Amino acid sequence: MYEEQPETGQYRMDPATGVPRQRRRRAEAAPAGEGRRDSRRRAAATAKRNRRRRILKWTAGTGALVMVAGCGGAYYLYQHFNDNLTSVKVQLGDEAERPQAAGDALNILVIGTDSREGLGREYGDEGSTGHADTTLLFHIAKDRSNATVVSIPRDLMVPIPECQTDKGKKIPGLAREMFNRSLGQDGRDAGCTWKTVEKMTGIRVDHFVQVNFEAVKTLSTAVGGVEVCAGKDIDDKDSHLKMSKGRHTVQGEEALAFVRTRHAVGFGGDLTRIPLQQQFISSMIRKIKSDDTLTSPAKLYKLADAATKALTVDSGIGSVDKLKDLAQDISKVDTKNITFTTVPVLDDPKDNDRLILKQPDAGQVFSMIAGDRSLTGTTAPPAAGTPAPATPSAAAPSTPAVDAKDVRVTVRNGSGTRGQSGPTVEKLKAKGFARAAVASDAAVTATTTVSYPAGQEAEATALATALGLPADAVRPDPKADPKGALVLVLGKDALATPTQAPTEAPKDLQRVQADDTDICAK
Repeated sequence: MYEEQPETGQYRMDPATGVPRQRRRRAEAAPAGEGRRDSRRRAAATAKRNRRRRILKWTAGTGALVMVAGCGGAYYLYQHFNDNLTSVKVQLGDEAERPQAAGDALNILVIGTDSREGLGREYGDEGSTGHADTTLLFHIAKDRSNATVVSIPRDLMVPIPECQTDKGKKIPGLAREMFNRSLGQDGRDAGCTWKTVEKMTGIRVDHFVQVNFEAVKTLSTAVGGVEVCAGKDIDDKDSHLKMSKGRHTVQGEEALAFVRTRHAVGFGGDLTRIPLQQQFISSMIRKIKSDDTLTSPAKLYKLADAATKALTVDSGIGSVDKLKDLAQDISKVDTKNITFTTVPVLDDPKDNDRLILKQPDAGQVFSMIAGDRSLTGTTAPPAAGTPAPATPSAAAPSTPAVDAKDVRVTVRNGSGTRGQSGPTVEKLKAKGFARAAVASDAAVTATTTVSYPAGQEAEATALATALGLPADAVRPDPKADPKGALVLVLGKDALATPTQAPTEAPKDLQRVQADDTDICAK
C-alpha cells in the first residue's frame, strides 16, 4: 500500500503509472459536482505538468550512455534501485604509472561479458564466467559537445599487465594474449581489463560499467524494442538470428541474437559484428532519448529497474545518486555528435584469426582521445580571449602501415630527471612496441625527439604518433646503421603536459554516427 507520509504530506508513487495511489483513490471517491470536477481537472493538469518536469529532470542523462540509461528515473524508488546495483573496488596500483588524468573529460569503459552463468546450454560454453567479449571506451569531451566511442576487438593481441582483483588476488601479466582474456581468465576482474586498456591506449579511464547477455535482453525489452536494419536476409544458426531484409524492431532474445551475429554477415568475424553492435547501441540511445520513453513513467520504471539490475560498476559510481549525476552530465552531448569507431587493426601475421594494432593509425586515434579531440569536428566555442590551440602536423594518410612489435626502439633520458626511461619503455610496450629498451642517458635537452636510420621514416612516424609527438620531432640520422634501432631521446618536455594531439583522424577510419538511421547489416 502506498500511504500518505504524515510529516510531509507527500504521496508515494505507483511505479506502473507514475500517479500517487492515495491521491487517485480520493479523487475517485469524491462526490460528483461540476465545481469539484473543474477543481480536479485543474489539479490533474498541474500535477501532469509538474510530473513531466520531474521526469525530464531526473531522466535527462539516460540517452547518452546506454549502459547507465534509466538511472535518472530512480527518483521515487531510490533504495530499490540502489539495492539492485553491484559495485567493485578497482585496484589500479601505483598512481604514478597511470596515464595523465583527463581533467573535465570523462572516459568510461563499457565491458560486455559473454558469461553464460545461469543460462544453461542455449548460448554455448555452459557455466563460463565470461571474458571481455564486447568492449567500448566511451570518451565524453570536457565541453560535452561531442563523444567518441571506440570498440576494442576481442581478438586483438595485446600485453596484459599484472593486476590485482578486488579480492586482493595478484595475477601475473602476459606478454602477448587476446584482449578478451583480460577479464575472466585466471580470475581477472574488470579492474584488470581497465588496467589493460590504460596500458594499451595511454588514456586514463575514470569508471567502468559491466553488463552481460541478460542486460541486452532486459534493456531492449524495457524500452519497448530497438529498431535495427538488415541489408540482406540473415540466417545465423550460431546466434539463432533469422531476419528478413529490411527494418525490424527487436527485443529480448532477438535483440541478443542480433548483437551476437557474425557468421552470417560480412566476413564472418568479430570485426563484422562490431558495426552491428554500434548500430544497435546507437538506435537504443535514440529510443531512450525519445519522448516516447522519457514521458512514460511505466517505461522509465522498467528501464531503471532493468539497467540497475544489469550493471556491475566501480565503487566510484556505485550508487544511484552517482550514476544519476553521471548520466545527467553525459546527456548534454547531442546524439548527432556521438561517433562510434573501431580501433584500427591488421591481421596478426602469426595467426589470421587474431588481430594486431595498425600503427600509426591506432596511436593517432588514442592520441586524439587522450587530447580530447573530436572525431565529428565539433567542439564548443572557446571562451572570449582564449588563444586558439596550436595545430600539429598529423601523420600523412599515405604513411605505410607499421607493425609496432617489429620496431626496435632505444630510449635515452635527456630530461634531466632520473628514472624516466623505464616508465617510457613500459608505456611503449603497452602500445605494442615490444622491442623498446632502455639505453644510457643522453645530454639534457629541451624537447623530445625520435631519430631514425635511412629507410625507417614510417616506423619513426608511427612511434612519434603513438606518443603524441609533433611531426618535427622526427629527424633522420644519416650516420646511423640502416639496420639499427630508432632512438627516442626524452627531453624536458617529457615531464610537462603532453604535446597537442593530432587534429585529424586516420584515413578510412571506420565510423558510425549515433543519429544515422540508414545503417543496415550486410
